[in-house]
Amino acid sequence: MSTRTIPPLTYKVVAECSVSKARAGLMTLRHSEVNTPVFMPVGTQGTLKGILPDQLIELNCQILLGNTYHLGLRPGIETLRLAGGLHKFMGWPRAILTDSGGFQMVSLLQLAEINEKGVNFRSPFDNSECMLTPEHSIQIQNAIGADIMMQLDDVVKTTTIGPRVEEAMERTIRWVDRCIEAHARDDDQSLFPIVQGGLDVPLRQRCVSALMERQVRGFAVGGLSGGESKHDFWRMVDVCTDHLPRDKPRYLMGVGFAADLVVCVALGIDMFDCVFPTRTARFGCALVDRGQLNLKQPKYKLDLEPIDKECECSTCKRYTRSYLHHIATNESVSCSLLSIHNVAYQLRLMRGMREAIERDEFPQFVSDFMGRHFGKDPIPTWIRQALKAVNIELPADEEKQDQQTKQEQEQAVEVSQTATSHTQHETYI
Repeated sequence: MSTRTIPPLTYKVVAECSVSKARAGLMTLRHSEVNTPVFMPVGTQGTLKGILPDQLIELNCQILLGNTYHLGLRPGIETLRLAGGLHKFMGWPRAILTDSGGFQMVSLLQLAEINEKGVNFRSPFDNSECMLTPEHSIQIQNAIGADIMMQLDDVVKTTTIGPRVEEAMERTIRWVDRCIEAHARDDDQSLFPIVQGGLDVPLRQRCVSALMERQVRGFAVGGLSGGESKHDFWRMVDVCTDHLPRDKPRYLMGVGFAADLVVCVALGIDMFDCVFPTRTARFGCALVDRGQLNLKQPKYKLDLEPIDKECECSTCKRYTRSYLHHIATNESVSCSLLSIHNVAYQLRLMRGMREAIERDEFPQFVSDFMGRHFGKDPIPTWIRQALKAVNIELPADEEKQDQQTKQEQEQAVEVSQTATSHTQHETYI
């Protein structure tokens, strides 16, 4: 049977947690099958910093992410078409998801002007102007040939309040129709709309309802993990997954901290992406269950253990913490070695959750992970509340909880964990 007669994306829930909203699924795309929940490493410019495609395949990475705005600027549509799409251009045989370029409305706000037509950007490279419309975003993504494409959405900073939030949500709905109309390769590529609405529950619900009226193969949840409190963050995720359809994949954009991944899988999310694993590697940090090893610290100078004895990545098999301390941030190869480990860690974490869901032992996995991750530190209240909302009760520790309550009373807003800063709030050890 020709692949043209098979939908470019099919999704099947293969197991569900009997307690929470967590589920394991199989997403079949043109270039590969993808087991969910899945973490997608970010290759903004058509490459992951410090990792070759062959190394990603060795890690069993099934799907990665590219950025429409950046790829549209360099190398541009003409080069991508001439090369036969991004898969061939970068030598990557497995699945690709592309962002629409909408996030740059926030990250490059000083270079962007937003109106109903689209977003007028000033290039950070040569100061030239570029109008990114919903139609042009789809045109670029069709040239890229991504298995999954994102609609162009109107993105506002998560802490924005007032009429601008509703305006952005309504415009996002209007723009998805323009994206669908412009999509020229629906038999090869799947277009996901993006749920917006800021931190306003009714707006989120309205947006979900409107987007579900469109014929699409999956949904993304956007506009989060950008500075809002974690209490607001998890509630918006919970609201969205409560209303999104069961039989289609749910993608939470820009989330990559380990604890966040575990909580959001419990809340019913299937797909994640974040620059965090490779970005923190460039600052000499390696991911472990307890948080991060800051290998620049002097205490690792004589440490001849691997980063993680349980990890089977090539970095942990061959190199010691002492050696990585020796080269951390001083030699470019350190970025590669630590990026390999950090991506391997994220993929192993997701695999562990999938297997726990399939065994219907996910609540125990969550409890064990949180115990390792926070150790002697109190588990944040927002995590306990989020998990309790889906019927997962973590073991109580009165001393820790008293300490946590006192800390939270002293802070007006809990420090947010954003993916755009290298000063992460993961624990350093």
